[in-house]
Amino acid sequence: MQLFVYILRRLLTVAVQVASILLAIFFLIRMLPADPVARLVGSFATPEIYAHTKAALHLDKPLLTQLAIYLGLFPRAVGPGLLQGDLGRSWVTSSPVSQEIWQFLPITLELITLSFVVACVLAIPMGILAALKPNGLLDRGVFSFSLFAGAQPDFWWGLIFIYFFYFVWRLAPAPLGHLAPLTVAPPVVTGFPLLDALLTGRPDVSLEALHHLMLPVVTMAFIVSGPIVKMVRQNVIRALQSNYILYARACGLSQFHIAAYTFRNAFAPTLTIIAVLYGYMWGGAVLVEQVFSLGGLGQYALRSILAFDYPAIQGVVLTITIGSLLIYLAMDILHSVADPRIVNSR
Repeated sequence: MQLFVYILRRLLTVAVQVASILLAIFFLIRMLPADPVARLVGSFATPEIYAHTKAALHLDKPLLTQLAIYLGLFPRAVGPGLLQGDLGRSWVTSSPVSQEIWQFLPITLELITLSFVVACVLAIPMGILAALKPNGLLDRGVFSFSLFAGAQPDFWWGLIFIYFFYFVWRLAPAPLGHLAPLTVAPPVVTGFPLLDALLTGRPDVSLEALHHLMLPVVTMAFIVSGPIVKMVRQNVIRALQSNYILYARACGLSQFHIAAYTFRNAFAPTLTIIAVLYGYMWGGAVLVEQVFSLGGLGQYALRSILAFDYPAIQGVVLTITIGSLLIYLAMDILHSVADPRIVNSR
């Protein structure tokens, strides 16, 4: 029952956070010293065309009225809005924003999820091994790596990896997208290129997509692994030096039980940094996608910002916000299961 109440509180918190960010981005982008109407109609448009376009986009109305239209408080008069599940239409392409986001979102999710898995698979064992002998040679090397990797710009390392792995050693494909230019993409089933290739019986295309994702994944995993290594190392060292582990050793418990207790108590705080990093990777993927021409949500967001496409910008921010908060919610639930004291203390 306490866990259910805790989850309900977190869901209410998520709803408040989403609403706050939605209002913030709605008003902030309209406070920018920019004229999206002039961008759309061009420099040689007549005043009549300018006024007609501004009225069609509802930019001639007060801000609160624009907000009400965006939320869909007048669905019969101006059409559905956010409350009806409609993110609006792009001012540049006139396509539904939700449709465009779903077109680019799977590519970004594949990139950050594969990078996240690779980073965790490499960083967690490194942190544990370094913590077993504090101040040893391995610990110093791992700690130096964690500081170095966490302080590097991802786009710069992407360019370095392209130079060596593609230009010098020819081990990776050219950074021209998630498939080769002459490869016919598989039919869209789920929107995820790797999964669609497997579902449509084209494993060769799936392997090619993995080959093209190799350098972007290595780039993001390298940057993200630094903070994970550092956090795992510190938590394991703290757990091994705690009184309950010293007491367990004095009682003669086996190394397996001591390792289980250590991992359980070191795992809970590590979840926090893992969730934060996964949310960070949503934004960090923008430059990596640009460097490797992947055509994901990051590039779509960048194009929308440069074009002052307000509905697209709001849709991207809302999507990333909800995705990040859901990840944080899932990690909070896992954290509460691993450490029930969190639920009992609230």
